[in-house]
Amino acid sequence: MDRNDYILFSGGAPGAEAEFGAQAERYGIEEVNFGFEGHITVRNRGLRILNHEELKAGDVSLAYVSQLMNRRYSDTPTFRKVLQSIWYQVNAGQDIFVVGTILPDTHVKGGTGWGAEFAKLCNKPLHVYDQEKDTWFTWDERQWVARTGSDLPTIQHAHFTGTGTRTLTDAGKTAISALFERSFQA
Repeated sequence: MDRNDYILFSGGAPGAEAEFGAQAERYGIEEVNFGFEGHITVRNRGLRILNHEELKAGDVSLAYVSQLMNRRYSDTPTFRKVLQSIWYQVNAGQDIFVVGTILPDTHVKGGTGWGAEFAKLCNKPLHVYDQEKDTWFTWDERQWVARTGSDLPTIQHAHFTGTGTRTLTDAGKTAISALFERSFQA
């Protein structure tokens, strides 16, 4: 496939999403960042502000998400909108890449975890770079499988999602950069 066929779907927030966007721009890949009024973004390239009707289309029961994720989320309007915008990111992508931390219960930490769980529910290829373990993992429909050496993930589909933690480490930044380099070598 031609690089011009690829589109990154993200949220443009500080941290992992900003780095995914910077790498997409570096490699000449189109970028769509889903946001909402009042959402803090650092990536304005391809910014797509979701209106109230669009946000409702991505709505999910917080009770359901809390039960699925084995934790309690606060029901604030901003948090709800974050979850709704993550729904758009994951729904649009065919490969899902997340940077964060995989918890012992197999869920990914924080709001980012909803994106990973939604990808699992949609049966989409899901790859998580765990910053604490400094390792890429792929969900194989039952468990996380560590990816190393020549088995590291690459972007396989033209529409892909890049999301993750706002507290991106240098190792996380390097992992995102290397993902793009492996996927789009000249």
